[in-house]
Amino acid sequence: MKIIQNQTSENNSYQLVLAEGDVPNPLPHQVLIKVNAFGINRADILQAQGHYPAPKGHSEILGLEVSGEIAELGNKVSGWQTGQRVCCLVSGGGYAQYAVVDARHLINVPDDMSDHQAAGIAEVFLTAYQAMFSLGMLSKQQRVLIHAGASGVGLAATQLAKLHNCHVSVTSSSSEKLQVCANNGADLLINYKKQDFVEVLKQQGLQHQINLVIDVVGADYVNRNLSVMAMDATLVQLAMLGGRYSDKFDLANLLAKRIRFIGSTLRNRSDDYKAQLVMDFTQKFGQALNSGQLNTNLYEVLSVNEINQAHQVLSQNKNAGKVVVSWD
Repeated sequence: MKIIQNQTSENNSYQLVLAEGDVPNPLPHQVLIKVNAFGINRADILQAQGHYPAPKGHSEILGLEVSGEIAELGNKVSGWQTGQRVCCLVSGGGYAQYAVVDARHLINVPDDMSDHQAAGIAEVFLTAYQAMFSLGMLSKQQRVLIHAGASGVGLAATQLAKLHNCHVSVTSSSSEKLQVCANNGADLLINYKKQDFVEVLKQQGLQHQINLVIDVVGADYVNRNLSVMAMDATLVQLAMLGGRYSDKFDLANLLAKRIRFIGSTLRNRSDDYKAQLVMDFTQKFGQALNSGQLNTNLYEVLSVNEINQAHQVLSQNKNAGKVVVSWD
């Protein structure tokens, strides 16, 4: 089969090239998927740079989410059929024509959803669902602040929050990206390059009113997030794009407001955890997914020959929504 191989140099630059690889064999509890398309994620870039290795025992080929059709069932798998269209998270191996995955992690693809759209479902919606409901315990009609609102996860989180009848404030870097956020239901739009989100929330009467913050920035955002949060609110940290350290972290705000501060990743979770997450998400929002209420927000679909261009789009923060690569 064809795979996409990573060639690195000493200065953290890398080049992705097509190569040959062996088709993986599914274990008894797994299925083999013929991959038609796969999503691009920032974790792929970090792994290509040598900063985010695959979990032990999993494929070192890049790629965390795929869509396609079941090519082979492990001998202990039931409830699925060969030829069935699916999408899913994988812990590695997504940048290949075939990938194996625990059958419990599969999500059925609706008939009217393309492979390109399906390739952008699993990572963003499961990450957003985990942050907002599994960890954030979001209740109806609460207030949410989502940083990087035009990212795939940000747009997915906005859609889920609005289906839960919540008020959503988002930050992003341009009016064009903020318009995409608005199209997905965001209530308050903040251009962080021109506005201080703390001041905007204060002007809107929302300071000390935010029940849940989803942050990927870190650094000086940590204290600023705490300053706008309500009593018993939750801050879920998904990444640290602004830096790993937060100077003069204000514990007083954390304690006085009884804030829960949770750091989370998804890739290194156990298979059982991911299976439960998929089941919870599909039970709560599966109907919305099947009816088209949940939108992948495809920014661009590229061919495998444009894989390096796909990485550049994310590296340069150009995208509003998902970048997907197709084997077609």
